[in-house]
Amino acid sequence: MKIGKWQFENSLALAPMAGVTDRPFRELCKKMGASFAPSEMVTSDTRLWHTDKSRRRMDHEGEPEPRVVQIAGADPEMMANAARLNVERGAQIIDINLGCPAKKVCKRRAGSYLLKDEDLVKAILQETVDAVSVPVTLKTRTGWSPEKRNGMTIAKLAEDAGIAAIAIHGRTREDRFGGHAEYDTIRSIKREINIPVWVNGDVTSNKKARQVLDYTGADGVMIGRAAQGRPWIFREIAHYLKDSPQSEAVTETDICEVRDILKIHLKNLYAFYGEHTGVRVARKHLSWYLKQLTGTATVLSQAVRATSSVDQMALLETWFAEAVRSKERAA
Repeated sequence: MKIGKWQFENSLALAPMAGVTDRPFRELCKKMGASFAPSEMVTSDTRLWHTDKSRRRMDHEGEPEPRVVQIAGADPEMMANAARLNVERGAQIIDINLGCPAKKVCKRRAGSYLLKDEDLVKAILQETVDAVSVPVTLKTRTGWSPEKRNGMTIAKLAEDAGIAAIAIHGRTREDRFGGHAEYDTIRSIKREINIPVWVNGDVTSNKKARQVLDYTGADGVMIGRAAQGRPWIFREIAHYLKDSPQSEAVTETDICEVRDILKIHLKNLYAFYGEHTGVRVARKHLSWYLKQLTGTATVLSQAVRATSSVDQMALLETWFAEAVRSKERAA
């Protein structure tokens, strides 16, 4: 996949998720095989950029290129200005959020709320594209509701405005994250537009990635929740799509590698957020990693209550050491 001057090694993308895809997680997923990794959504209201949360979301120091910043808002002029300012701060691709279904975002008439106002969407897309010299991409949904799947209209507006690529979640705004993603709408959209399309929603395995790509004809896959606690999913899918398209086997990640990946992730969280906040942010990631392993209930309960990085890390070291010994005894 190519976006602007950026030629990507593969067509796998990490979906932007508020409270999850901070710089440490983006960097880890890129190392694990994700080529495209937008930031957490940044408000277009620059008056709010002074907060610690906003500053961290715009922190891309040392992040591998291209640096992708996602912006959200409901005013075309403010969106254009936010895009310009983020480019001045080092953004190399701007991503527009039309997909977030969160109540606090929709209450501000942003995110997926905009899908009910196609004229406003058109203005936001055009003014943002015109405001910057870097590529602009779009994250959206199949429509406002199951009764109004206007994803096709939105996609055509995006292409006409000069959007460089579009990621489409297979649910409507009304669906939020319930039920199952549907891919018929994405398939129809891909047949009608000529810009790259990522298919997003419920892709949790190598086999599912292959199935939805074949069915929709999409250019790539964007993965969100399935990467939580499992960043190596990008590496697994990339290998499967490139080298093992006929195999249904899922490559197991060795427990020692899981331990090493988790330790690196936690250390980067502590460094990025500082001791107090880092330990608390680490708790949700610990839960996602450890719930996928057997026999972790006790250590997980202790680790999410730990109040220092030293205690969190010591608990994990002890548990993984015993897990490795048990595996060696069973071999």
